Amino acid sequence: MASVPSLASTVQQRLADGLSAALPDAASADPLLRRSDRADFQANGILALAKRLKGNPRELATKVVEAIPANDVLKEIEVSGPGFLNITVTDAAIIDTLAARAADARLGVPFDESAGTTVIDYAQPNVAKEMHVGHLRSAVIGAAMVEILEFTGETVVRRHHIGDWGTQFGMLIQYLIEHPHELDHSSEAEVSGEEAMSNLNRLYKASRALFDSDEEFKTRARARVVDLQAGDEETLALWQRFVDESKIYFYSVFDKLDMDIRDADVVGESGYNDMLVETCRILEESGVAVRSEGALCVFFDDVKGPDGNPTPLIVQKSDGGFGYAATDLSAIRDRVQNLKATSLLYVVDARQSLHFKMVFETARRAGWLNDEVKAVQLAFGTVLGKDGKPFKTREGETVRLVDLLDEAVDRATAVVREKAEKVGLTETEIVENGQYVGIGAVKYADLSTSAARDYKFDLDQMVSLNGDTSVYLQYAYARIKSIFGKAGDRTPVAHPELELAPAERALGLHLDQFAETVSEAAAEYAPHKLTAYLYQLASLYTTFYDQCPVIKPEPAKEVAENRLFLCDLTARTLHQGMALLGIRTPERL
Repeated sequence: MASVPSLASTVQQRLADGLSAALPDAASADPLLRRSDRADFQANGILALAKRLKGNPRELATKVVEAIPANDVLKEIEVSGPGFLNITVTDAAIIDTLAARAADARLGVPFDESAGTTVIDYAQPNVAKEMHVGHLRSAVIGAAMVEILEFTGETVVRRHHIGDWGTQFGMLIQYLIEHPHELDHSSEAEVSGEEAMSNLNRLYKASRALFDSDEEFKTRARARVVDLQAGDEETLALWQRFVDESKIYFYSVFDKLDMDIRDADVVGESGYNDMLVETCRILEESGVAVRSEGALCVFFDDVKGPDGNPTPLIVQKSDGGFGYAATDLSAIRDRVQNLKATSLLYVVDARQSLHFKMVFETARRAGWLNDEVKAVQLAFGTVLGKDGKPFKTREGETVRLVDLLDEAVDRATAVVREKAEKVGLTETEIVENGQYVGIGAVKYADLSTSAARDYKFDLDQMVSLNGDTSVYLQYAYARIKSIFGKAGDRTPVAHPELELAPAERALGLHLDQFAETVSEAAAEYAPHKLTAYLYQLASLYTTFYDQCPVIKPEPAKEVAENRLFLCDLTARTLHQGMALLGIRTPERL
């Protein structure tokens, strides 16, 4: 289907026509149209134009208004202040535009004409280690960006760069060789994530204790690292057991988060091992990296340590070992040269910003990143407790992610249960909705904050029916669905001939902004902009619901149909918008 013009684009076109008719010298000038509280839109472009043409802005603005012929879109244009245009559109234009959106399965969201291929690096847990609250943001923000970018037409390649390599595996593998049944399962039945993690935790603690207390074991463990890096078959087979056991656990956590993680998308640090030597060779031969005290380093004029000396990016250590930089640079080579990426998006903690700044600059110097291929770190802040400090348990431990999600679902289920009798929910629906509400609450709290900012994890607030929460949006959606259950034979029909009440106008104008909001969230990697839009939509719908009867007291047939039309488009917009954030919208709540 052809793209659906928004009211803003239609008004912009009418103004541009008026500008070129009144001021031929300014045919290409931008009216600088924006939404306004004083009218539906405000155009500020004539001020800058008057400066350029050395004219009086009010006089020029009046000329432009006089040059716009009467039409069915613009109801009133008022010249205000030093030359602003306050623009009110007709009620018919609002409903006609929304009807075109409603006829489109994509609700008028266009495909990005410049779409390319984005590799998103997100949700990066470590093998043989438990996922904690710090893993939440990368997973939730990354998954939302996957959905938003794919919806706008981008080809998205998911990458989960798990920590599956390094010296600690020598210790783990050696311990497993000497205690061969530590990863055995209690039965042949499918292994739960909890059992897998319990096995790994037990083995990790036992091997660490032995490593710290037994010098001979420590020597054997270090030798085992050499075997692993050399590709010894027995060692690799045991390493693979740790990876597989960890995946059982990871996937169970991602399942709780209602996230789709596929095996093919999991390419850990080990996936780039075969490229490391060549990456170093290319960097050294091209002069991008130089040897310093035996290590292969890249230096930067603007990166200095506390002593004032340059702090390099170390690609290869003096003992020949490879650091994170070698792996990250090899991953960039792979993603650009083999996956044909035009954008690389890294959803990684803000505390790693300096590392990625140096890695990206090194890749640019090597020619792997350029004007056609960009790399961006979508840096996120820290999850804080209610006290504003980094989120810990009472004992000062890092909070296990699985405990957090279980508690969110428990709290949400209690909230759903309170309302269940009134709606007539079955026990199955209560349990299912509790999951959707609890997990939705956790995701929404994360996504409603600009990623770069820290946010407070407050479950009481997250599952509240009032305020800026996903539950508020989910209830708005369910409320609309319940209206259709009571509508009888009345159906949604757009009636552009009707005069709209203020709450109908406000809701309609906001519905029209969905496409531009999704496009903006995609272009700026800013899911919080979509979240803010959806909260405002639910709020405007609540006002509309209070002020504009749909079923009782029964309005005239055409009015009821038009209001049902606004209800239907609001529900579809909420449903689609929440889906892009990875949040479910139950029909009954």
